[in-house]
Amino acid sequence: MDHFKKTILPNGIKILTETLPESKSFSLGFWFEVGSRDEDLKHNGVTHFIEHMFFKGTKKRSAKKIVTEIESCGGYLNAFTSKEHTCYYGRGLVDHFSVTFDVISDMIQNSIFKQSEIKKEAGVIVDELRDVDDNPEELIFDKFEEILFSGNSLSYPILGTEKNIRKFTHNDFVSYINQKYAYDRMLIASSGGIKHEEVVRLAEKYFNKNFIKSRINRKLISNHKVKTNTANIDKEIQQVHAIIGSSTYGYQSKKRVHVSLLSQILGEGSSSRLFQSLRERNGIAYQVHSFLNSFLDTSVFGIYFSTNEKMISKALRLVEMELKKLRANKISEKELNKAKESLKGNIILSMESTSNRMIRMAQSELYYNKYKTLEETISEINSVSVKNISDITDELLNPKTLNKLFVKSKKLLIN
Repeated sequence: MDHFKKTILPNGIKILTETLPESKSFSLGFWFEVGSRDEDLKHNGVTHFIEHMFFKGTKKRSAKKIVTEIESCGGYLNAFTSKEHTCYYGRGLVDHFSVTFDVISDMIQNSIFKQSEIKKEAGVIVDELRDVDDNPEELIFDKFEEILFSGNSLSYPILGTEKNIRKFTHNDFVSYINQKYAYDRMLIASSGGIKHEEVVRLAEKYFNKNFIKSRINRKLISNHKVKTNTANIDKEIQQVHAIIGSSTYGYQSKKRVHVSLLSQILGEGSSSRLFQSLRERNGIAYQVHSFLNSFLDTSVFGIYFSTNEKMISKALRLVEMELKKLRANKISEKELNKAKESLKGNIILSMESTSNRMIRMAQSELYYNKYKTLEETISEINSVSVKNISDITDELLNPKTLNKLFVKSKKLLIN
């Protein structure tokens, strides 16, 4: 595609751009291939804490000046930490691209990590941690991954632990950045009305140090299976929240698209089997959906729902009935085609946003080491057969291989 370009600077930084000539805006992301799975238990939470601290002041900008420079141009600045990546990104009008590039470059190279700011921000992150603990809809997903990936750093929560958060110091951040945040694990991605040459010029201007290699030895998961079990988390809540699922194929496997289509059929959208069964026909769950949360080498596939205590047994029976039906009877070509069109529609509609385009482009490079075109993705979806879905259904929906996790009140017993 002639509007997509890639350059690797002599110092190792990758630059990816997608120029959209008609666009008057841009999305710019500075990505590091560093996430919570690259931590050890002693440093769990440090990657997310560093993300916060990059906004707390540099050698030439205060925390307020960082955001004011962007917002006074009508722009937006934010960041996120995942288990495999950290991204610092900005959106704005093309006339202010260089300002956004300057500010983010300064944040990730010149942050000062004042101890007083570290102490203050630790309180903010502990509040964030407690918000998750108070929210069963979020907590259950963290805990489910903790169970599935037990023994691997992929099980670690992104936010870390309160004990770790309270003890991190200036030296911890500087040492971790020197080890992990190197140019060979960094890429700059831009989508919108900005030419590739302009991004390269600014990258060469602001990142002029020599090649720096990171010290990361990421432990990948190969055929990781945990003993199937049922776990419970007791909370003072009125509803029961449940996940039923397992680990499956990651981005590196061609079978991931099979799982994605199975998820569409089972529980994504109002016409899906689970939504129709639990909510429409029986009216016992407001929230019910399947999901696929993917990483480089593995994924989490599952079904999430919440219901009241009196209806949990019935809800479980209905879910199990739908899984049994899918395993016993092949889906029709019509149902598969509907799932394909739904999945393709979601992807294509997301491309209306420059931010989504920037994220898709960066993740394509990070997971596939190339730009995976929209046409390639659609072709992969179209190539999936009824037999593919039947095979993946037999593999994933066997009750003997599914883990269950419930967040519920202490008084409720679930068999």
